[in-house]
Amino acid sequence: MKFINKSLLAVLSMLAIGAMSLPVNVFSQTVTATSPTAISLGTVKSISGNSITLTTDAGTQVSVTVQPEAKFVRTAPGHKDLQGATPIQLSDVQPGDRMLARGKLADDGKTVFANSIVVMKREDIAQKQQQEQEDWRRGVSGEVKAVDPSAQTITISTGGLTAKTIVVQASKATVIRRYSSDSVKFDDAKVGTFDQVKVNDQLRARGEPSADGSGITAQEIVTGTFRNIAGTVVSADAANNTVTISDLRTKKPVTVKVGADSQLHKLPQMMAMGIAARLKGTTATAPAPNGASAAPAGNAAPGQGGWQRPAEGGAAGGPASRGDFQQMLNRMPAVTIADLQKGDAVILVTTEGSENSQPTAITLLTGVEPILTAAPSQAAMYLSPWSLSAPSGDAGP
Repeated sequence: MKFINKSLLAVLSMLAIGAMSLPVNVFSQTVTATSPTAISLGTVKSISGNSITLTTDAGTQVSVTVQPEAKFVRTAPGHKDLQGATPIQLSDVQPGDRMLARGKLADDGKTVFANSIVVMKREDIAQKQQQEQEDWRRGVSGEVKAVDPSAQTITISTGGLTAKTIVVQASKATVIRRYSSDSVKFDDAKVGTFDQVKVNDQLRARGEPSADGSGITAQEIVTGTFRNIAGTVVSADAANNTVTISDLRTKKPVTVKVGADSQLHKLPQMMAMGIAARLKGTTATAPAPNGASAAPAGNAAPGQGGWQRPAEGGAAGGPASRGDFQQMLNRMPAVTIADLQKGDAVILVTTEGSENSQPTAITLLTGVEPILTAAPSQAAMYLSPWSLSAPSGDAGP
């Protein structure tokens, strides 16, 4: 079963699990005008007789006409060659499957007469994506504190209220990606290199944690440069979807765009007081509203929807500390730009932005006056470990 190039199969595998996105014409460009061979890659949209319509990742339609002598094989996502691939028939192919078809290109440039077809089944892809989601949740995230190119190690701090130091070990096999300067979406991350990783970057990694949780051998790493801002609202422009913040650290105004993916929430007062108490290293008891019995700061309290403080611990930083916080964030009352008033205290994480574009808010929290009062130097960093998105619908770190 050596009828198809291994590197192309590797690309199919990566595309199937959502790790990268390449349109079909990337492959077409490798075929010269005199070459009889073309390769089409996409998701099966429909099947009619011996004709299969593929939708490429660029959104275009490609017709694959299956030749009588065509060979079909099914392989699993993640495989880099055809070892273990099993023969299948055209009747086994269904809409939603991923397909790589190789054959002659018709004169119209839109039809491939395929004699070699590799298929990844939709259910296999879904299972692989689910596994990778779990791998990311069990992985680590934090701020880069040191980079050692010779040892291929990256030291990060997990941040939060009880930060941990973790050593991320990379290798030649580690896939490294870099977030766009204007996006926190994993799908917008580009293939990167180790030397792009810098101190103060945000990092996520999945792989095999060490027994004591102090390190991880990374299968995949994604990094990016983000800004942590704590300050007060100068103005909020709902018409233009922007908020101007007076940065507590620089004493300068920063105008931030609010996009469709930006998360804006109001921190409940008791939770803010609990976080403030923990940042100060106290165990103060927060007053309960409406005469309810008091609860220890940071724990769930009556009338506040049962928010729990971020759980600490767990292997390599523990999935609970990231997942629990994101779940809490999703349950906090949402706010809009119009709800922000001049003088409101906020903490937020934004994209880096560029010379030609303003930073975009990833997460913005209002209702944080107790936090800024208690620990102004730490307030902006509180959101850092949860500032990056992960692939395949992960709720976030």
